[in-house]
Amino acid sequence: MNNKSIAAPDKIDITKDSDFEVRVLNTVCVNESRQQHPWWHNLKYLVAGMLFGIVLVKSEMISWYRMQEMFRLQRFHMYGIMGTAVLTGIVSVWLIKRFNIKTIYGEKIEFHPRKFNKGQLYGGLLFGLGWGMTGACPGPIFAQIGTGAVAAIVILASAVAGTWVYGLVRDRLPH
Repeated sequence: MNNKSIAAPDKIDITKDSDFEVRVLNTVCVNESRQQHPWWHNLKYLVAGMLFGIVLVKSEMISWYRMQEMFRLQRFHMYGIMGTAVLTGIVSVWLIKRFNIKTIYGEKIEFHPRKFNKGQLYGGLLFGLGWGMTGACPGPIFAQIGTGAVAAIVILASAVAGTWVYGLVRDRLPH
């Protein structure tokens, strides 16, 4: 690891390529609002999350059977939903960049280039394995719990444990 000094998180030089700088870019939210709001101001995120959960339930995205159909290449349903989400993301990013759209508070939205590393491949394979075995990724876990699927609590506990283990071994993993 380099011992070069690094600027404060709001003044990161993304041209540096040491392990520390790469990790800082992965953990610092460069678009995080600097404005302070009262606690109740965050209730909009709770409402958005609840609406997202309803969409997941109604679209059957939380169905273990739909997941199995997708991984067995038996149905297009899940691929269609995910493809729509990817397309929406692509169009949204293009619109933000093209028209220099700002946040609702007038703050600039920044995009930074990322380099591919083999750790992303390993993480994606591990994530996909867990997803295929449990039929849940992070968003649907909460929706599954909300529908009364108590077995999803075990999946949530496993996801939290996996995140904790990752934090312990992160320094020894390829980044």
